[in-house]
Amino acid sequence: MNINFQRAVDRLAGVPICAGLSLFEKLRVFFLGEAKAQPPQRILIVLLSEMGSLVLAQPMFAELRRRYPTAELHMLMFRKNRELLELLNVMPADHIITLNDQALGEFASDSIKALRQMRALRFDVVIDCELFSRVSSIFAYLSGAAVRVGFHAHTQEGLYRGSFMNRKLMYNPYRHLSQQLLTMVDAIESRGRPLAKAVAHAVTAPPLLQFAEGEVAGVAEQLHQDFPAVKDQKLVLVYPDGGLLPIRAWPPAYYKQLCSQLLTDGYAVALIGLPDAKPLAQEIAAHCQHALCIDLTGYTRSIRHLLALFHRASLLVTNDGGPGQFAALTPLPTLVFFGPETPALYSPLAPNIHTLFMGLSCSPCLTAYNHRNSPCDGNNQCLQQITPEQVLAQARALLQGGH
Repeated sequence: MNINFQRAVDRLAGVPICAGLSLFEKLRVFFLGEAKAQPPQRILIVLLSEMGSLVLAQPMFAELRRRYPTAELHMLMFRKNRELLELLNVMPADHIITLNDQALGEFASDSIKALRQMRALRFDVVIDCELFSRVSSIFAYLSGAAVRVGFHAHTQEGLYRGSFMNRKLMYNPYRHLSQQLLTMVDAIESRGRPLAKAVAHAVTAPPLLQFAEGEVAGVAEQLHQDFPAVKDQKLVLVYPDGGLLPIRAWPPAYYKQLCSQLLTDGYAVALIGLPDAKPLAQEIAAHCQHALCIDLTGYTRSIRHLLALFHRASLLVTNDGGPGQFAALTPLPTLVFFGPETPALYSPLAPNIHTLFMGLSCSPCLTAYNHRNSPCDGNNQCLQQITPEQVLAQARALLQGGH
């Protein structure tokens, strides 16, 4: 489904449903009282959004396992993100409940199946990790869990999503998302208003993804067979696509300048992305007209294949999006452009990640409060003012640093 259509459905259907469920919950508590919380044996995590959020949620998963070692962890997520969760090995594959968000009919059908499955599992705790999304809060309530943790506006501005969460957590726009997700674990057993008045947890980099012996070498060998020209060259991977939010993309003209100069310096350049990004990749490759500039959009078979390819590369230059988050699971030096969103909240917490951010007066403009719907007219100066010369200088420094 188109992201604007998703926003419209979330608003038009979500608001009355949240209001109705809030009234129902008030009546239920009035007549039956609050359900007694038990030590959790089954915990449901609702995290529907982009795959990169799963990397940022790694500290939360680790803290849940540490604090509740006997509890089963389950996940409700969009089907397209399942591959990464399985790769991270956070929970058994049969603990993952998925929804297809590509078409409204399939989403509705999957939702009914998911609700039946959730009710049958009898969750003790549900953690809604989405930032003021209504659909996720509805699933959280209908899961039947006695303890429901989720972000709540309290006295702040924010998208209305009812009052049926009984562990209402204040969203803090000044703390990194990984820290906020960790606070959701604290909120399970906290009391007071707002919940979890605690010193911030120490957050470390996510563990590096482990590969089978010979797996990375095999991927590199296949790349060299498919593109012999890059075999003996240092390789720079470039992800120029903006994905669902094109406003997050550094200008194509700048990517053309950067790639041309890297090729002049003697480096090989590979353009990566999903098949949908191929027209842009071909446009950049046509501009460069160089044997060492190759188009790898649609080339990788899986996220695991992509991450193995990262081990062959010497640098990744990427817009804010999935590849930049995935790079935190590898040692690959990475430059990530931020502007509409801020690295203070969303940068991967790993030593190999380097961010570029101008911090203009209107930046960041994609927030939890506006459903990531920017008021920008498309003239994203926050990224346009990061010049190719600045990026090239930082790229050269990383490439010459022995990586």
